[in-house]
Amino acid sequence: MEYRILGTTGEKISEVGLGAWQFSESWGMLDYENAKKIISSAMVNGVNFIDTAIAYGWGKSEEFIGKSLKELGARDNFMIATKIPGEFLAEHDVILATLGSLRRLQTDHIDLMQIHWPPVWNNIPTCEYMRALEKLVSMGLIDYIGVSNFPPILLDEANSCLSREEIVSEQVRYNLIEREAEKEIIPYTLEAGMNLIAWSPLAKGALSGKYNLENLPKFTDVRAGEPTFIPQNFKEILPVIEKLKEIASKYSKTPAQVALNWLLTSYDNVIVIPGAKSPEQVAENSGASGWSLSFEDWVALDSLSKKVTIHRSLKAI
Repeated sequence: MEYRILGTTGEKISEVGLGAWQFSESWGMLDYENAKKIISSAMVNGVNFIDTAIAYGWGKSEEFIGKSLKELGARDNFMIATKIPGEFLAEHDVILATLGSLRRLQTDHIDLMQIHWPPVWNNIPTCEYMRALEKLVSMGLIDYIGVSNFPPILLDEANSCLSREEIVSEQVRYNLIEREAEKEIIPYTLEAGMNLIAWSPLAKGALSGKYNLENLPKFTDVRAGEPTFIPQNFKEILPVIEKLKEIASKYSKTPAQVALNWLLTSYDNVIVIPGAKSPEQVAENSGASGWSLSFEDWVALDSLSKKVTIHRSLKAI
């Protein structure tokens, strides 16, 4: 496993982390013992960054992580990142939400506290919640501050509210076929010395090579409504999937490992956080680190993926 530095903190985090949304009703992963095995596998494979959120099972994911790390005696092996929902950003809610996360995670501090999304429905001033986070840093309850799904203009405003701390990371959707982050977000993070934490780095499995037009997620699957799995869109993705399979064979890797490696090869500030439903899947994801695509193979995927257009409005037609 290769490691990258979190912002300007000097902290080394694995370039392949573990996303933990799967420990929730949304994904049906409610078997605690399996969750513990997944987290143990992450540790064995050199993963030291685990990303969760209050909204993942409304505390269930945090509970599984906290209990697992305590039973494994592994709290010090991981940097824990969690997130406060956008509707919990009044100062008093930031404090209560943090206390709840600390209790569920069974820890005395949260390594990276992130704002999950801006308070788009509640009209809470940016400086109110950013200064609340900064106060929690000074009290030792959180170590570092990050945000998720923030546009650059709001990132500027959020950073301007901080007196002593700085935003060290921005977490957004980023994968080989959904590359909007490259337009503004990635250039911003590179200039600011921040990390880009890529959620959905495998497009929720669309790039894993496990699906085809005859085998798309069923309506009971949380992914069924994803634009990438709408047949008209998935047809556009098929050439990329076939190229991933071809390149994977060449490197003795899996399509998922190639898709993740493409992101890591593209920018040196990117951290990927794929989820995993089994210990074996953790090991597979971890195998995306420690090697690099050739420039020719990187360009081949780059060129093909730029031809893909994901029409999100198809859901409304």
